[in-house]
Amino acid sequence: MAYIFLDESGDLGFDFKKKKTSKIFVVTCLFTESKRPLEKIVRKTHSELQKKYKRRFGVLHAAKEKPITRQRLLKRLNEKYCTIMTIYLNKKKVYTRLQEEKAVLYNYVTNILLDRIYSKRAIPADKRIELIASRRETNKFLNENFKDYLNDQIKNRHKIEIKIEIKTPAEEKSLQAVDFASWAIFRKYEYGDDSYYNLIKNKITEENPLFP
Repeated sequence: MAYIFLDESGDLGFDFKKKKTSKIFVVTCLFTESKRPLEKIVRKTHSELQKKYKRRFGVLHAAKEKPITRQRLLKRLNEKYCTIMTIYLNKKKVYTRLQEEKAVLYNYVTNILLDRIYSKRAIPADKRIELIASRRETNKFLNENFKDYLNDQIKNRHKIEIKIEIKTPAEEKSLQAVDFASWAIFRKYEYGDDSYYNLIKNKITEENPLFP
């Protein structure tokens, strides 16, 4: 069994007059043949937090942590066997019809990234793959639609079936590792800050724009 962990950074809001609306949206996949090393670095990094900063259920979230915590986790991630692929979009160039269908847009972007992963043979063809996506929707219908859509696309284009799960970072600790990676990439494109990105740059095998 091998794993693809998937998360995103930024938001899919298109009202750019709002202060918190991001200009960039990033979807990131982290591939590994074993999730235990990722779980270990998440646990170790959380154990180093001061007691008053420890998160409920041991969940770390890159956007909420102090710089030293981000650096520790990303440096440890850089030492593990894994690869990272990402796709980012300039939201101001997204077609109007897709702006109005956020779930469709998210599925579309994710599928393009997965298609590139399979087309470039970034994952071994002889292993069963489980894709675990970080839960972003509470709507059960949208989650099932996400899984069905990706499964159909991969099956039709690459003649492969994969298992797709949607979990929270508390349920699947490895999702916290891809959250940090995605956040580091997002910082580079949203704010021009590549200090965190550089900590994992060697692990990033592909990063491409959508709607350049």
